[in-house]
Amino acid sequence: MAEEADAGAAFVLQSKGKWWHAAFHLTTAIVGPTILTLPYAFRGLGWALGLLCLTSMGLVTFYAYFLMSLVLDHCEKSGRRHIRFRELAADVLGSGWMFYFVVFIQTAINTGISIGAILLAGECLQIMYSNLSPNGSLKLYHFIAMVTLVMILLSQFPSFHSLRHINLVSLLLSIGYTFLVVGACINAASKEAPRRDYSLEPSESSRIFSAFTSISIIAAIYGNGILPEIQATLAPPATGKMLKGLIMCYIVIFLTFYSAAISGYWVFGNKSNANILKSLMPDEGPSLASVWVLGLAIVFVLLQLFAIGLVYSQVAYEIMEKKSADVNKGVFSTRNLIPRIILRSLYVILCGFFAAMLPFFGDINGVVGAIGFIPLDFVLPMLLYNRSHKPTRSSAAYWINNSIIVVFTCVGIVGAFSSVRKLVGDAAEFKLFSSDVVD
Repeated sequence: MAEEADAGAAFVLQSKGKWWHAAFHLTTAIVGPTILTLPYAFRGLGWALGLLCLTSMGLVTFYAYFLMSLVLDHCEKSGRRHIRFRELAADVLGSGWMFYFVVFIQTAINTGISIGAILLAGECLQIMYSNLSPNGSLKLYHFIAMVTLVMILLSQFPSFHSLRHINLVSLLLSIGYTFLVVGACINAASKEAPRRDYSLEPSESSRIFSAFTSISIIAAIYGNGILPEIQATLAPPATGKMLKGLIMCYIVIFLTFYSAAISGYWVFGNKSNANILKSLMPDEGPSLASVWVLGLAIVFVLLQLFAIGLVYSQVAYEIMEKKSADVNKGVFSTRNLIPRIILRSLYVILCGFFAAMLPFFGDINGVVGAIGFIPLDFVLPMLLYNRSHKPTRSSAAYWINNSIIVVFTCVGIVGAFSSVRKLVGDAAEFKLFSSDVVD
């Protein structure tokens, strides 16, 4: 039996989209400013292992997302079309607790990314302001308040599908700032970039922890955790459409991930900053790239962060709408419009408050990424496929899926431990409502 229509499904997860719209949503969910941390991830792995991890995780996530789309198609053909990750997992795995597990993990990821997007957007504004007015009095939390205000206005787009044009622009912005950064790195190579050194940590234990932290970073960059909600935006029948969207998305991933990782690590080696833009704008000495190039890249990053914040807020908005709206009234009726404005504004304000209070949120997000993205994107898709399609024990799919589950469960556990270790190590630098972001 198909699920009964509710306001969350009817208003937020409208099923009207084409396959390329799903590609725009997917690309915005995966290809974000976090790709500028890839040279830093390579710093803990080196060239060979870095490229191996980047490639293998790309293949595994493409395979995982493809399997997830097959599971969704399988359920739809059986008369059980699922538009929410939590309900899909509970149905296929037949476990009520799985529903709440996915709700918890999804909420942690989505809220974490929404907070992080507001924090990074505020930091972008602060960087531009500090260059235009070095002695200005505005602090980071002032810029976070400005970003929060803009996000409150943008949050009133009623549905995921209504973001399709914004997410097309987001896709173009991601390509734009990636190639601006690549050009800046190539230009820096001919200037006063630090002497290239690709050596790893001197002690074996440090090398191991750095490697697993780097693997967790790459896993989190490839993750999204909202593929069922994105596939829900496709006009039924959705069969086969998601594969086209995935292929388009991964073409953009190939163009951006590899160019950013290789150019940044090639130029800065083990001196790569957690954000390659900061490597190009060192605290001491001249900038290693033209001011206009870096300024334009920062503007592109800032604009895309608004789109990312919107995409990862959709699950929260869907839950709110399901509980507060009346599906029998119009989407813009007074009965539904007023609760939407109030609830979404309160959610964004809460995210903005935590962004201002916790400018060291990057370290916390590292833990959330290891604990959240790996179960949702590297483990559950294989588990769902094995349970729904029941491949035989002698089949390659059965052994490949179970091998991925075991390997990435171990990676997630060690990655979470490494991320917590870094969080504890940086704790001395943490200050609430600070004007400096801890990398």
